[in-house]
Amino acid sequence: MKKSQDLEASSYSEYQQAETIALYALAPRARSRAELHALLLKRDVSEENASAVLDQLELQGLLNDLEFAGLWAESRVRQKKLSKRAIAQELKVKGVSADIIEETIDGIDDEDEYAMAFTLAERKYRSCSHLDPEVAYRRISGLMARKGFSHSITSRIMRELLAS
Repeated sequence: MKKSQDLEASSYSEYQQAETIALYALAPRARSRAELHALLLKRDVSEENASAVLDQLELQGLLNDLEFAGLWAESRVRQKKLSKRAIAQELKVKGVSADIIEETIDGIDDEDEYAMAFTLAERKYRSCSHLDPEVAYRRISGLMARKGFSHSITSRIMRELLAS
């Protein structure tokens, strides 16, 4: 009987430790369930306790992949000017499920994305205006590709910029 009580106590202690780790990880910013799961496993928390802690955090409303994806997408659009495609890739890396990614990306307006891409390209175009047009085009295309915008959007924007 003593050994089973010791096992329960150590398991409960590990559960509390896992909960503390998860709460400290959630303090600075929201995280996906997969991120927290990986963190807990990295910190030598058992699979059983990690899942139990994550389930409890979801019940408490402290862990929500849909909310995380929305916040992540909003911050990436606002701060980094990333395209839908780049945001979707980042969310995939963070372990967010495909249906949540799709729902989040559908919430970003195509016209807003195009306007953001145009503003980004226009700003780069002004800084490259002293260069040969071919060099400027390459630099802007590179920037747009790094931000995740498709070649068709980039070439459409470049035609508009060169026409003005």
